[in-house]
Order: sequence, then structure tokens, then C-alpha cells
Amino acid sequence: TNYMLEFSKKILSKVSFDKSLFKKELQKSTGWMSKKELMHLKIWALTAFAGYKKIILEVFDNIS
Repeated sequence: TNYMLEFSKKILSKVSFDKSLFKKELQKSTGWMSKKELMHLKIWALTAFAGYKKIILEVFDNIS
């Protein structure tokens, strides 16, 4: 389901005032998503939080 994706978006929006909190929550949410959901999350995050591009790319680059 897209529930986890939507849930992650909601959480990330709420913690976006704090870069380290944002990074922590983004790392957490990437742990339990499918590849397709991860792709959607990455695109959404880069679009919604362009100022956090470095953090977002770093988190997604470190997904094993």
C-alpha cells in the first residue's frame, strides 16, 4: 500500500524545520519501503525540500 509512503511524507513535513531530525526520519523511512516507494519518496523529497538536496541524496546513496 501507499500508506507508509504517505505516512513518511507527513512525518518528514513535520520535522523539516530541523535538518538532523529530517535526516534521521528519512533514514528510518527508507528502511521499510519497496524500491518503487523509495523512488517516489526521493522525487517527492527533492521537490518539496530542495534546500535539503545534499542530505536527501546522501541518505538515498547509502541505502544498501
